[in-house]
Amino acid sequence: MLTRRSRAREVALQLLYQHDVNPRTRMDRSAVERFVHDRLQNLAVEPFSLGLYDGVLANATEIDKQIGAAAANWRLPRMAAVDRNVLRIGVFELVFTPETPAGVVIDEAVVLARRFGAKDSSGFVNGVLDRIRQSNVAPAAS
Repeated sequence: MLTRRSRAREVALQLLYQHDVNPRTRMDRSAVERFVHDRLQNLAVEPFSLGLYDGVLANATEIDKQIGAAAANWRLPRMAAVDRNVLRIGVFELVFTPETPAGVVIDEAVVLARRFGAKDSSGFVNGVLDRIRQSNVAPAAS
């Protein structure tokens, strides 16, 4: 059974996928909010879903830079669109929302990749996000 926040991540993924694969077709803000509202039907988690969507778009350059550095031998445009956008959500949560534990972020991303991606997507997403998590951990004081 999906948690409400898991479902909110799915909806954010759907929006980011649409934004990614149809760059000429941009939804206006009211359409984005209506999409989230209609799919979630839960006012409590709508801000979380919209925050993921907005946060990924606002920080896209930094997020994509981190994914590119961590994804050995993979360029972003060559990645499957689902994998790329699951990674973007994961990196946003890891780097910009530290209140969510890294383990939860990675687990949630792996579930999204398993549900919406290809056979090997979950392992790929897990590996890339784990490298990013490790690179963003502050070194221990000696």
